[in-house]
Amino acid sequence: MMARAVSETHGEILAAAARRFAVTGYRGTSLQDIAREVGCSKATVLYHFANKEALLAELMAPAIGVLRDLDDQLTGKTGAAAQEVAAQGFVDLAVRFRREIAVLRGEFPELLCQPAFAHIQQISDRLRDALAGHSDRPGARIAALVLLAGISEACAEFADIPDDELRAALLALVRRAVEPVDAP
Repeated sequence: MMARAVSETHGEILAAAARRFAVTGYRGTSLQDIAREVGCSKATVLYHFANKEALLAELMAPAIGVLRDLDDQLTGKTGAAAQEVAAQGFVDLAVRFRREIAVLRGEFPELLCQPAFAHIQQISDRLRDALAGHSDRPGARIAALVLLAGISEACAEFADIPDDELRAALLALVRRAVEPVDAP
């Protein structure tokens, strides 16, 4: 039997890690668990990824890239314009990457302490501020935080709802819950 191609094995390890993280969480999954699922040795996993954090970083890289793009789009926007970009951008991100969000459910605070994810907290804070329309009102800030957390949770929970339906429902919810700051 011919050995698997390096890129094929790399992809299989990523896919197995995503499945294992979804079932037992990031903390509850060992590199040995991932190797066993792929049918390779732990050394093979370590050949492809320096450690479990590096594996998670690569698994999350596409979602983080979109989050960074959203952060860039928010630069210079205020009020209702910031709210709309934040709402649409975050809902789109959460729906598109709902599998990745589900994988990390409940483990965000711990993961944000890892160097590969340190910048995510600052981007999340800017996103929350934009969704609040950069308002100092406690109600606006609280609503923005609850919406961000709820959007993530809903995307992870409702995997059976088609993307278009989920996106429309979430945007309608955001628009009802957030008071435009530019309103008279």
